[in-house]
Amino acid sequence: MNTHALSKTVAIGIAIIVIIAIIGGAYFAMQPKPSPTTTATTTPTTTSPITTPTTTPTTSPTETTTTPTETTTTTTETTPTTTTTATPTPTETKPQGIVLRVITRHGYDILDVAKERFLKTEIAKKYNIVDIRWLPIDPSQWIDVIKSSAETPGREIDVAWGGGPTLFDMLARERLLAPITSDEVKAILKDIPEEISGSPMIRRDANGNVIWVAAAISSFGFTINKQKLEEYGLPRPTKWIDLASPDFAITLPTPSVGVADATRSTSNTRMYEIILQIYGWKKGWEVITLMGANARIYDQSGLVRDAVIRGDIAVGITIDFYGYTAQLQNPEQCEYILPEDGTIVNGDPIALLTTSKHKEAAQAFIAWVLSPEGQTIWMRENVNRMPINVKVFETPEGQKRPDLKEAYEKTLKASSIEFSDELALSYEEIMRWFFFATITQAHQELQEAWKDIALAYLTGKITKEQFDYLVEKLTNPENIKFKDPDTGKELTFTQEVAQQLNEKVLKSADYRNALVKQWIEAAKERYQETHQELLSMIGG
Repeated sequence: MNTHALSKTVAIGIAIIVIIAIIGGAYFAMQPKPSPTTTATTTPTTTSPITTPTTTPTTSPTETTTTPTETTTTTTETTPTTTTTATPTPTETKPQGIVLRVITRHGYDILDVAKERFLKTEIAKKYNIVDIRWLPIDPSQWIDVIKSSAETPGREIDVAWGGGPTLFDMLARERLLAPITSDEVKAILKDIPEEISGSPMIRRDANGNVIWVAAAISSFGFTINKQKLEEYGLPRPTKWIDLASPDFAITLPTPSVGVADATRSTSNTRMYEIILQIYGWKKGWEVITLMGANARIYDQSGLVRDAVIRGDIAVGITIDFYGYTAQLQNPEQCEYILPEDGTIVNGDPIALLTTSKHKEAAQAFIAWVLSPEGQTIWMRENVNRMPINVKVFETPEGQKRPDLKEAYEKTLKASSIEFSDELALSYEEIMRWFFFATITQAHQELQEAWKDIALAYLTGKITKEQFDYLVEKLTNPENIKFKDPDTGKELTFTQEVAQQLNEKVLKSADYRNALVKQWIEAAKERYQETHQELLSMIGG
């Protein structure tokens, strides 16, 4: 190529480059200037960047992710002179409708079915009830949980369901039960008896307002395992007092009897109250104490039932539906027995709480539970509860349970005692803690002493008079001396003292704990002294 041609080519190339540069410059000149951005500066010792705004963004700032190499030495924060618009945070999606909150002692075998069936009903739709939240709480915590939940909006509890009259009467004393006034409930109440065998099925306050209604009924007795009785060579028990017999001590230190701690079981509390009213204060505590000495003490009444079913124990004190469940699960060996020396029929309540923010909807649920339709949940074979509304036996589910109807009729004819709720309530709380201190917490010392006393008597090493003397010393509650934590006055555990101190024990945990500590020490000392006196008698 000659020199002239080369020069011409270079000139053309330069012209093209100049044209491109001019067009590019014009393009960039026409673009809007970017808004200043917020710069995040971080230090190696922080887990999140320290942001120092230097300008006012016209849009919400976007989150910037910095890498470990993007660090600076700037750590001084400045106060922004302008405000930024925060990005809206997503709100939680809540059910559109009423969600009832129910505190309960029932198991999920009942609760799951109740929820599923109720939410499909017309009454649930009428009151726009879309869900139920169950709160299966230990009875000792009910009062505190109900009160504390009321302090958090949206967590107020509407209904209390199940747990026995003992628990619900405690709620009434704390003024946590609201009058039940809805037309739906009133329409059902005509089918609910006011009382059965002297026990209230509808509780009213001083003004005559209904504050709880029994949703089911229960009797109290014991469930036996026939095979275990035969294996141990034990007689078939027919009365409460039989379980306090030296005959049931022959298996110790392996217990043949099962009971639940009074502070952990409302049904067992009721059974101890029945025994106290059948036999009186001193003799009643003798039966309760020796029954406890013959027993393994469980934390829950359901564990007593399970132990009988498995054959871990020969007999356990149980509420009726636990006994009937045991019969169904182990029909060859298990049998529920109504004691010949007396029982009572209890109502198992449902109630509206004063803390409820949905009182009409809550009462709609109560009405359903009391209706024949709602009562069918008791007819299930894994539940086996006695209904409060006898019309349930006219439903298809009820007609399939002639065995439960027979048990229901048998319960109504049981040997019922004249039971005073007022008397039981007058010492109920202190009785529970006296049991805990002198039987549960001093159980080892009690059982060791009783085992040797019973064996000495059964083998003829001590006379009947000596046996009775040692039993009285071992079990008489009035043999335990203690001081009132408030006054320092020395007291003994008579029924009158129990009634005088009951309210203090209910109101003050510090007062109660001070008593319990004294009772544990006094009980252990008494059992050890009685044991030593036995050994002196037999030359041990």
